[in-house]
Amino acid sequence: MSRALLLIVALGLAGCGTTGALDGASASAAGGASGRAFPGARPQVVEPTAGQQADPVAAGAPVGDVNAHAPPLAEVKRELRLELIAAQVTTATYIDPLRYVARWERTDQGVDAILPVGAPILAPCRVKVLAIIPDWYAGQPLVYFELLDGPQAGRVQYVAEQITDIAAPGSILQQGQAVAHYAASGTAIEYGWSTPNGITLARATTGYEEGEVTPAGRSMRAWLNSLGANAGSG
Repeated sequence: MSRALLLIVALGLAGCGTTGALDGASASAAGGASGRAFPGARPQVVEPTAGQQADPVAAGAPVGDVNAHAPPLAEVKRELRLELIAAQVTTATYIDPLRYVARWERTDQGVDAILPVGAPILAPCRVKVLAIIPDWYAGQPLVYFELLDGPQAGRVQYVAEQITDIAAPGSILQQGQAVAHYAASGTAIEYGWSTPNGITLARATTGYEEGEVTPAGRSMRAWLNSLGANAGSG
């Protein structure tokens, strides 16, 4: 393993996922996403065994930026503190950020999923992009963003691993705009709750071992299901 990957593990930020890249017939993207066309979502749910290991990264083009190095945790915390907004709880509603999921995977720190290549991960409401970790897991990035509206205003979410075209830190995105897009190769995505300290909520609360089902992950799956994601129980 590279020194960068060892550093990520030491910081307790290691992710997980399942290799996958899907193609199919196209359908229109949501308004405000990117205007590109993507396969219609026909989500399928799997119930993997807790603790099962992620599949190897797909062969071919490198995943993420092979020259990327994760910043020290102290730097991540500083970036998050600089970007956070004192968002007030409102009555605004959320949309499903993962409406293009083709296959739901396991629950661990967050919820794992496979999307068609190029599909957007949508802002569930107005959000602020806080920071990007360029080498979070297997050379793949993670992006933190803050919810600025709704009952969870002020809380931080993340999406990680098989993503590209990530919105720049400091960006304010409107509901339905793309936080990132699903990349052509990698270990699927993980979508979950985070803390303002650069550590996933799962690690900050109950701790995490590779593949372990966490309360934070279950909470995220329930939140997605409340938005009509049909993500199963995981």
